[in-house]
Amino acid sequence: MAAAADYVDKTNDERTGMRLPSIPKGTGLAVAPLMFLLLFFLIPVALLFVTSFFTARSFVIEHVWNIENYAKIFAAQGFWQATWVGMKNGFFTATFSVVLSFPVAYYLVYKTRSNVVLYLVLLSWFSSYLVRVYAWRTILGTNGVINSFLMGSGIIREPLQVILFSPFASILTLIHIMLPFALLILVSSLRDVKQEYLEAARDLGASGLGVLYKVILPMSYKGIVGSFMFTFILAAGDYITPQLLGGREGVTSGLLIANQFRSAGNWPLGSAMAFVLLATFVVVYVVFTQALKFAKLAPGRRYHG
Repeated sequence: MAAAADYVDKTNDERTGMRLPSIPKGTGLAVAPLMFLLLFFLIPVALLFVTSFFTARSFVIEHVWNIENYAKIFAAQGFWQATWVGMKNGFFTATFSVVLSFPVAYYLVYKTRSNVVLYLVLLSWFSSYLVRVYAWRTILGTNGVINSFLMGSGIIREPLQVILFSPFASILTLIHIMLPFALLILVSSLRDVKQEYLEAARDLGASGLGVLYKVILPMSYKGIVGSFMFTFILAAGDYITPQLLGGREGVTSGLLIANQFRSAGNWPLGSAMAFVLLATFVVVYVVFTQALKFAKLAPGRRYHG
């Protein structure tokens, strides 16, 4: 029966001179997530972008097209200072998260079959985000673990004030929060680099560093970029941790954007700030990928010598 139906369909196609387009298998599985992204991400982002060209007076949006919000942002020194603080938090957090996660990911993929270390790293997700932030606030506080240990050892006489309410405290806490994300992405990426590739490189005379630089890093390029940018964006846009631990220097552009929506009621200006921050993230992405290409770590290229 199936063969007869196929013959009839083929005959009808030949008779009409048309060939029906074939739908890729599994397309139906992608419809639901695509519709979800369309309804709850793409459309809201588009509406937010349109709103950024309006103005607000006394919590009321005036639907008059203009670029006043963007002009204010580019002339506002405070916004760029806050953005710079967020960029520094994001850069140091992403860099240390990737550098610290890569050896652990290498160990999990190539040196052991046990996932105990991975589970220990992921245990931090069993506690809430705010709980971890306040835990670090307790550790770094005047009467916290570090100051108590240093004073008890006789190294210092008075508690150190600089370790809390400082950029150091913000970055340290953000690294602790973002490290599991970076590790999971790198583990997933390294699993695609088969052990056979490493053995073949060694058989051809490559040293340990040569295998790392010419095989592992280029083949895990997407994972490195994804891990860095994912943690960078989350850390640079975060305003809770810098607000609780960063002190007076912890104001980031994320906090300014949140205040425009929550307190000031100026949604158009907050929307414009959000898209300026988005453009900044795109610039960082381009610079980072170009830096990896300059370091000869781009995929699909062959370097000799």
